[in-house]
Amino acid sequence: MKFETVLIAFGLTLFAGLATGVGSALAFFAKRTNTKMLSVALGFSAGVMIYVSFVEIFFKAKDCLVTELGAVGGYWVTVLAFFGGMLFIGIIDKLVPSFENPHEAHRAEEMDMPEQAAQFKKLYRMGLFTAIAIAIHNFPEGLATFVSALKDVKLGMAIAVAIAIHNIPEGVAVSIPIYYATGNRKKAFLYSFLSGLAEPVGALVGYAIVFSFYSEMVFGILFASVAGIMVFISLDELLPTAREYGEHHLAAYGLVAGMMMMALSLLLLQ
Repeated sequence: MKFETVLIAFGLTLFAGLATGVGSALAFFAKRTNTKMLSVALGFSAGVMIYVSFVEIFFKAKDCLVTELGAVGGYWVTVLAFFGGMLFIGIIDKLVPSFENPHEAHRAEEMDMPEQAAQFKKLYRMGLFTAIAIAIHNFPEGLATFVSALKDVKLGMAIAVAIAIHNIPEGVAVSIPIYYATGNRKKAFLYSFLSGLAEPVGALVGYAIVFSFYSEMVFGILFASVAGIMVFISLDELLPTAREYGEHHLAAYGLVAGMMMMALSLLLLQ
């Protein structure tokens, strides 16, 4: 595997992770949150991730595993790895307490709401711990972006953009409570920005796994797990948040648009 490909994969993961800083900045400088735009964007991101997981990543993983294990065994391991990826991120989601879960919708205008300040001061006395909780959520996303880009750089670019879109409102959700916990805008931005660095950390773990135990079977299992991770993120985080920000029809329109864009991209890249 070329070193240039590894660098590109890592760069894409870093780009996706640091999008949390964009969301944090929006929380401080925007007067109001454009909830309709966010709803469509999150739906779009989910559409990209769901389509590419089922149509591209799952079958590439299956091809790798079938080559190594045969038609029946390869298919079984692909399916098990797919649901194993879902189980992995589901456990992470379950372990983070609900009041510290970053995937709750927040708006920029909350920065000027005193009643929100009192609530967040009670729940977020330790902003650093909250940032760590966000980092735990971001870790598997970094792994997904990195592994996808290693297998196919163009595929990795699409996934990186989808996850970056997802990370923008997440940055809003992180920075608002941390601001009210600390009273310091710079610290809130810094914690939110740094929480996104968990994604390149996930990439480094993926790099260590791939290059320590590399084989087509290991890569196939990782790739199938990535598909499961991204489908779970879409169903558990992106679509519910999209509906919370705006009308459910907007989320659905964004979902379909994301699927169409990903389908067209795959067709044109053949």
